[in-house]
Amino acid sequence: MQPVNQSNGKINLDPENAEHGLAQLVLTVIELLRQIVERHAIRRVEGGTLTDEQIENLGEALMNLEEKMEELKELFGLNDEDLNINLGPLGNLL
Repeated sequence: MQPVNQSNGKINLDPENAEHGLAQLVLTVIELLRQIVERHAIRRVEGGTLTDEQIENLGEALMNLEEKMEELKELFGLNDEDLNINLGPLGNLL
């Protein structure tokens, strides 16, 4: 059984797939935080409060984080849709 019900995007924590479901949940939270940090970084860059070196370091850090997320998604057999958990009336998480 898959940890995510593809028809509604909800997490299904099947005891036999608990590791996969937990990985899905953790990676979803990390992806949410990554997107928040990225948006904040863009605002700071556009606001002109960073030096060229800080902008370069920030860009490199964000690229490294995105690369690591891709590696982890591949390791656990997840894709972007798997991390977009349905929150019911609130809509999708990502």
